[in-house]
Amino acid sequence: MSVAITLTPEVRGPLSVYPIHSAKKFGIDAFITDRFGGVSEGPYESLNLGVHVGDNPDHVAENRKRVASAIGAEKLIIVRQVHSRDVVDAAQAITETEADGLVTTENDVVLCILVADCVPILLFDSSSSRFATVHAGWKGLASGVIASALQHFDTASTVHAFVGPSISFEGYQVGPEVADVFAYIPGATTSDGGDRSRLDLRLVAKHQLIEAGISDENIEISRQSTDGGEIFFSDRALRPCGRFALIAKRAS
Repeated sequence: MSVAITLTPEVRGPLSVYPIHSAKKFGIDAFITDRFGGVSEGPYESLNLGVHVGDNPDHVAENRKRVASAIGAEKLIIVRQVHSRDVVDAAQAITETEADGLVTTENDVVLCILVADCVPILLFDSSSSRFATVHAGWKGLASGVIASALQHFDTASTVHAFVGPSISFEGYQVGPEVADVFAYIPGATTSDGGDRSRLDLRLVAKHQLIEAGISDENIEISRQSTDGGEIFFSDRALRPCGRFALIAKRAS
């Protein structure tokens, strides 16, 4: 069975981050950021990592510098996320690259996925040095971003997955155009009155991970949610808002 965990923060410099300890056993230093310890102001307070949301670019640059320092690097690999199924090798990624997943086998390369209600996913392999980060909103899940990411691995049977904080089942109301896409997954949706439904994004992600060949026991799911936007940025709670991140690199 998959494991539900509660991430515990640790201090790295001015930041509190949430390490993914299961990845550490396989040589991956990875963590989730929260919204504290940065320099952004207003609705972006304070560790906003997204340049596309209207924040002061200088503030975002300083925030990214602090996160990179927290993982012992000089820069983060970040692409333009467009809710697609595209996953690219970090070696080919530039700032203008449009993709929703990054993969690498290299040392000293820091993968960064930005989220604010969507599901951040870390994939790491017990039989190779390959690892990946995935941004999975409902559109990405519908288009197959998880299956696309796993195509970069030799076999899904040796891959482990961490599913991070996202909007909760209780907090995510959608219309029929979204609910109908996932109606085939048991328990993913439930009626919420009229034509509204509640959607469990993390349950959808888990179903698709298993469907793609990852063993249920190799899946770890965070209990934390972005609801309310108090610890992790939430686009549903406040617009405009910042973006928090899933960060990963090979451990030194």
